[in-house]
Parts: sequence; C-alpha cells; structure tokens
Amino acid sequence: MFRPAQHDGIGVSSVARVTLFYGMTLRGREVTRLEALSDAVFGFAATLLVVSLEVPQTFPELVKSLDGFVAFAFSFSMLILIWAAHNGFFRRYGLQDSWTVVINSVLLFVVLFYIYPLKFLSTALTGLFFRLGPGAERPMLTSRDEMASLMLIYGLGFIAVFACFSLLYLRAARSKELELDEVERLDARAWVRHYLIFVGVGCLSVAIVLTGGPMFLAGMIYSLLGPLCHWNGTVSRRRSRELEEQQRLAA
Repeated sequence: MFRPAQHDGIGVSSVARVTLFYGMTLRGREVTRLEALSDAVFGFAATLLVVSLEVPQTFPELVKSLDGFVAFAFSFSMLILIWAAHNGFFRRYGLQDSWTVVINSVLLFVVLFYIYPLKFLSTALTGLFFRLGPGAERPMLTSRDEMASLMLIYGLGFIAVFACFSLLYLRAARSKELELDEVERLDARAWVRHYLIFVGVGCLSVAIVLTGGPMFLAGMIYSLLGPLCHWNGTVSRRRSRELEEQQRLAA
C-alpha cells in the first residue's frame, strides 16, 4: 500500500523517522515519555484483569483459580489488541503535539474504565457457555435488564476507545508537521475509516439495546467488523495503487 519513501530524514521534519524495507516511513523511532506513560497505564490495566492476586494455598484452590483463565485470556487479548493499535499509531507518526496528548489521555482514561465491564462480560460469558469460572457457580446476570445494561456499558466503552483512535489518525492526516506525501495521507484516512467502522458497529449494538432488541443480536453484530474492515482495506489498497500509478505516469 505504500510506495518507497523518498525522504532522507534531514531537514524534512522535526519528527524522527526510519524507513522499512516495504516502503512505509515510520516517524516514531524512539519511545517518547507520552508512550511510556501510556504503556504504564496499559500495564496497570492488565493487572486489573488478573484472576486473583493471592497465591493458592492448596491444589484444589489452584485448580479452581485456573477456571478463570479462559475469561482472563479473552479480556487480556482484547487489551493487547488495543495496545497494538496504540503502538502502531505512534510508530507510524510519533506525534506529541497538544491535540495528540489530549486525545491519548482520553483514550487511556476510557481504557481504564473499559477494563471492568470487559472483565465482567468475559467472566459471565465464560460461565454461561463453557461452565468455567465464577460465572458457572452462580448466575452473574439475573435478568434481561442487567444484560441490557452490561451491553450498553460495554458498547459505549467500545465506541469511545475506537473513536479516540479515529481522531488520532485524523490528527495525523491533517498534520503539517509530518509532511505526509499523498500516499501516506491516503493511508492515514484509510485508518480513520477503519476505526470509524468499529465506532459504527458499536453504535449499532447500542441502538439494538436501547430499542429493546434481542441481546443475542446486540452481541453478534460485532461480527460485522471482519467483513467491513476487509472491504475498507481492499478499497484503500486499490486507491493507493491508482494514486501510485498516476504519480508514476506524471513523473
């Protein structure tokens, strides 16, 4: 999707950059204090997902604690996916301007808020479908209203997280400091659309909950992410190739 970068990295931009073999110019060469703070917050969020901070005293207690690791694995995987998206943005652009700091701060706040609903939902679903963990011992959700409230909280957190990512890439696409070329700017806009797809699907789930629709549908609607993101990627790659061809012919 990227053409080989033509920058020599000297006198072009105040943002450090390094070019990979496949042509993507990465401007976030070094880990900044902003990223260090973010990694600390993600690390703290990961500790909040731990099944138990107490070491089991007997073997039955150990076996019982292992029941919760399926839910832990699911919620931890979600956290890692969010961290990977965060890391990818800062490796690409390395921005530290005021707006980036503000959006990133909101993102970190939402991540910490999002952790407990994510952990609760993972635990409840693991108990319901796999009969493992605390959710198998007693129902964690006793009514449809409780399920609807949980899906609403989860959906709002999901929307907020990926809205922040969309705003970060929008900031990069409009940044004059980065001096993006046309292909790179096209790529940044593609990432904006990518995360807006997440926001849109989250909004659909919340709308189903608020209109009294089936909770099963409110959860299954997230399966649209795969095909929609694939479509966005296909369209973006085609536009990138067309732009590269136009530039080649014009050269």
